[in-house]
Parts: sequence; C-alpha cells; structure tokens
Amino acid sequence: MHSDIIIIGAGPGGYETALAAAKRGKSVTLFNGDRLGGTCLNEGCIPTKCLCRNAEVVSTMREADRFGMDDFTFVLDYHKVVERKDEVVSTLREGIDSMLKSAKVNVVNAMASFKDAATVVAGGEEYTADDIIIATGSDSRSLPIEGHDLDCVKDSTAMLAIDYIPESLTIIGGGVIGMEFASVFASFGSKVTVIEFMKQILPPFDSDISKRLKQALGKRGIDIITSAAAKKIEKLEDGTVAVTYECKGKEERVVSTDLLMAVGRAPRVAGLNLEAAGVEYSPKGIPVDDMMRTNVPHIYAIGDVNARMMLAHVASYQGVRAMNVIEGKEDNIRFDIVPSAVFTVPECGMVGLTEEQCKAQGIAVRKGQSFFRANGKSLALGEPDGLVKLLFRKDDDVLVGAHIMGVEAADLAQQCADMMNRNMTLHDIEDVIFGHPTVSEVILTACHAVK
Repeated sequence: MHSDIIIIGAGPGGYETALAAAKRGKSVTLFNGDRLGGTCLNEGCIPTKCLCRNAEVVSTMREADRFGMDDFTFVLDYHKVVERKDEVVSTLREGIDSMLKSAKVNVVNAMASFKDAATVVAGGEEYTADDIIIATGSDSRSLPIEGHDLDCVKDSTAMLAIDYIPESLTIIGGGVIGMEFASVFASFGSKVTVIEFMKQILPPFDSDISKRLKQALGKRGIDIITSAAAKKIEKLEDGTVAVTYECKGKEERVVSTDLLMAVGRAPRVAGLNLEAAGVEYSPKGIPVDDMMRTNVPHIYAIGDVNARMMLAHVASYQGVRAMNVIEGKEDNIRFDIVPSAVFTVPECGMVGLTEEQCKAQGIAVRKGQSFFRANGKSLALGEPDGLVKLLFRKDDDVLVGAHIMGVEAADLAQQCADMMNRNMTLHDIEDVIFGHPTVSEVILTACHAVK
C-alpha cells in the first residue's frame, strides 16, 4: 500500500501530524504500536494531571477550616480517583480515534519497522510512502545500580497503575515526573522522600524557583535530599524497600513501602530497524536538523525520539514543521520559546532563559520580581505562596525569560510565552491593560519592579 506520508507512532506528535496532513489533502498511514495518544495520554501528561487535580482538591479539603468549614471530615477513596483518571483517558482516546476516522487516516494497529528507506513492514504487510515521519516517543530510563531491576522498583507507568496509596514512598529523581508524583502522594497521605543527584530539584528550572518549591514542599512534609547519589536498592524481608544513597561523603539509607524510579526518559529507537533505511541514530535518539530531517532527506523524526526537547507540545509543533518542509512552506515557529510546567502544589511554570543560562551566554539582564502574597486574587483563592521572576535583556529590554511558582503558574508562563513570541519589551508589557483582580497581575507587578 502506498501513501503520501507514513507516520510511525500515534502519540501527540504522530496523531496530530496525521490529522494536519489529512487536512492538507495528503493520504496518511499512521502506525499505532500501542494505544492512541501514546505515552502522554495513556501513561504521562493526562493521567498524572488527573491525579494532580485530585491532590489539589484533597489539599484544599485538609485546610477547610481556613474557608469557614469547621469539623469538616472526608474519606479519600483512591479507587474512585483511579476510575476518574481512567475515564478521562478513555474519553480522550475515543475522541482521537473518532477524529482519525473522520479524517480518513489509515490507522494500522501494529508497530512498523523499516525494510528500506521508502518501505516499512507491519503485521506482515509492506507499506510505502513519499515521506516518512518517525514519532515513536520514549521509554522510562533506569539507573544502572544494584537492584534497579527488582520487581519492587516502579516506573511512572507502574505507579499510575497501582490501586492503593503507599504508606511511604521513596522517589529516585527530582525532575518533573518525580516531583509531580511526590506532590500527589504527599497530598494523599504518603510519607514521601525524594533523592536527587543534582544540587537542586527540577534542574532545568531557574534556581530561585527550584529553591522556593523545595521549601514549599518541605513544609508539606516531603523530605527532599539533593546532591545525593542512589547506590543500591534492596527488597527487605518484610516487603519494604531500602535505598542506599551517598550524600556529602556519607552513606545513608531510607526504607519505604514503595519505590519510584523517575530519572528521565530515553528515545524509543529499538525495533525500528533504522539501519535498513540508512537513518543515523544512537541511544541518545535520532539526530535531526532544524527542519526535523534525519540524514535521509525524506525521513523525519519528531518528538521524544529526536530528544531535542521531550515535551508533548514540542512534538506536535515539530510535526507542523516537518509538514511545512514537505510542502515547501515556511513558518515562524520559535522552538527557542517553549513554555513548560510542573504540576506540583504549588505549580511551577517557565519559558525562555534562566538567569544561569543568561550568565553562561554573556547576556546582561534586568530582573523584576513579585510575590503572590501581594496579589489580591491569590489571597482570595487562599494561595499566597509564590514568586514571579522576569528577565529582560539589558540592551533592548526584550523579555527573554519568565519563571513562576504559584497558583496558575503554567497559564502565566504561557502568557509570557505569547509576549516573548512578539518580542515585547518591558515598556510594551507595561502598556498592556491587565484585568483586576486576576492572578496575572503578578506579571505586571514584576515588570514594575524591574531594576
């Protein structure tokens, strides 16, 4: 069977690109090796956000007396939490299936591998196309330490599948995945310990935001140990799990009922038989240029598999870029301006350069900060904990970085991304009317505080 475009992988990058290609009049064959929606929908972004929302509700209920509800009690039924998560995922998956059918995308429910540069094989059938897009995503990584392969070591997928609240939980890794699970299960009542190798949690985030989040989560009972290297995992006779780690030259040990390994993700390249197509790759992923082309001109790689930036929305826009290249169109997508967030309680959002990156690149900046405790809407919501840090390039006052911790931080980071895409200066932003009372006024207040 021949198509204009073959897409291998049905995560956000794959299925959204398939829909966009079909809308542009292309015939598309989409290979779905697992479940529609990929990791993001089934084992990542969406199910974790469902749990994050439950955690927010539980956290609010635990402080019901602040809102005038005395002697308020409740019982958390985790089975219902899981049911709600599964229902949301199922609804969205069915919606994707319906959209693909309406767009007449040929969906093949099998994993494809290359026979040659123009042909893939799946389920014993051969398929050809003028252009091929690889969008196979990524898999959970694991540390190569003693005990890493024990059955008591859970990855994020396994953690989402449990039907109970751990009495205690140790998390190896203080990145986005680790900190979201830490925040969720601490809210549900687990005693949580996080072991992070780097000197700060959320290594990609600005250090001021990271430090403030660590303090906020510490107040909620989460024990966060940074600059700590996990050395060994043991399953004890009573069924608990022990993690030995080294911190400041000393070996320590933490014991818990459950253990999550959250040390990042690795591009999924196994099984594609990329050699047959002549596509260069390594365990670090498939190298691509800014047009998303591999070393084979008509074969593209988008999303986690190229490891440029492992975010679902990046995969989607890399798919748009690949489609535009195929059709000979230009676009103005700014891949240097990508908002990202971590849905802890409180949540964090960021876009652009951190202060550390600006220093490393020799970019002089002016900085403005504001605090959520001075924002009327935040106080009314009962969410006074938070910080906004804006960075403006000194030579022209253009906004180059925004770093936020607090209620609605993810949406505020998106607002800053909108402004950065328009190269707005400090004075441009100050001329924008911000609604009152809104949380977004913390951005304007930070602008007024620039020195």
